[in-house]
Formats: sequence, structure tokens, C-alpha cells
Amino acid sequence: MEIYSLLTGRGKNTLRDKNILDILGKPVLYYPATAVANSKYVKKNYCSSDDSNILKEAKKIGYIPIVRPHELALPTAQHIDSIYHALDIMKSQGEIPDILITVLANNVTIKTEWVDECIEIMLDDMSVSAVVPIYQDNDHHPVRAKKIGSDGNLVMYDSGQIEGEISTNRQDLPECFFLAHNFWVLNVKTLLRKEKGEPPWDFMGKNVKPYRIDESIDIHDLTDLELARVWVSKNRKDVLVK
Repeated sequence: MEIYSLLTGRGKNTLRDKNILDILGKPVLYYPATAVANSKYVKKNYCSSDDSNILKEAKKIGYIPIVRPHELALPTAQHIDSIYHALDIMKSQGEIPDILITVLANNVTIKTEWVDECIEIMLDDMSVSAVVPIYQDNDHHPVRAKKIGSDGNLVMYDSGQIEGEISTNRQDLPECFFLAHNFWVLNVKTLLRKEKGEPPWDFMGKNVKPYRIDESIDIHDLTDLELARVWVSKNRKDVLVK
């Protein structure tokens, strides 16, 4: 099996240069990039970005740069289109993986063991279209979501599958999981066939297996950056001791 990784990150964000801001002496992207690069399964590492500084930092860690076209780096661009673009570049160079690990540059909550275990789930069954980390968050359960109705009052956004009275206690609600934006193990055959699965990440196909983790921190503001700094100090001793 040919297993590659693709680190993705745009240059223009609400938090300026968030992918290369400093966390304990290293740019943010260093932590997800090294976690995946240290996998015993991943043979090649690529980085897709429109930003030269992101590509430069990734190259220091051994990532092969893929310059992302401007139209694929706009805030309205879809993540999957940059993945397809990267696969096209790989194919033009005579390289096409069986499994692609898509790695998001602004999320440090990744461990090499997680990556390897997710890859192994797919290697055990190549009918699996994707393996993705998830985390439980009943505080933001769908049945707690509201929208403003036509009369200006708050109404339920979606009652989901719960019948009868809905408790205000999160502990009483069915388990609610969210897809982590740290890394995704993708079956390239499924990607190329463009088999649609559950939205909004329908490109992952119809046979998506979960991998439970405790938390996931997307960096969008300075508070997230501080949370990420704390997580790294506790969980990435492998790079902090070097």
C-alpha cells in the first residue's frame, strides 16, 4: 500500500498567519506535520498551500510543496477541491497513493499513535472509505441548538431522533460526537470515484469509521492558540525534548 500525507493550510485567515504562529518555539503546523511524518506507514509527505511561508516551514520538515491555485485558497473554496488538486499533481509526477492522510495545519491535537491506529483500521478492511477522529461534546448537542423563527422567537433547530421530553441535563442526552479537524485517513479509490456519503463531508464516502479521542482544538483565535500550547506541553514530549 502506498500511503502519503497531505498537510493543508491557507495563508489568509481571520487570525493572521495562524498556521505558523509560535507554540513553544515551533510553528503551529510543526506539530501536526511531525506527528504524521513519524508514522511507520506514511511514505511521502506533501503540503498544499497558497502561502510561501507555510510551504517553507513544511519543507523544513521534509514535506514536498504543492502550490495551491488562488481560486482554491479563497474563504469560499471547499477543502475537497484542494485535495483533488493535490492528487492531480501527485498523479502528474507518477505518484498516486492508496491511502491519503489529510492533515489540517491549524490543529495540533494529533499523536503519531492515533495516525497509525487509524491507518490500521483501513488496512484491515479496504472497503472502509475513511477513518476519522471524533470527540464527544454533549454541551453542543443538536437538540440544544436554536434558531430564530419567523415570529422572532427562539425555536428548536432540530430535535433529531429523540422522542418524548428532552432533558436540560447534557448527561441525560444520547452521546453526541463531532468530527475532529485534525487529520482524516481517506481511501483514495473512494475519493476518485466521488462516492457521496454523509454531508457536509460527503467526499468521505459511505463507509466512514470513527476513532474516538478526548478533544480537538482548531486554532481560530488567540484563546485557541493558548489552549493548543497547553495541549502540546502535555502531549508532545517527543518533540519538546529535542
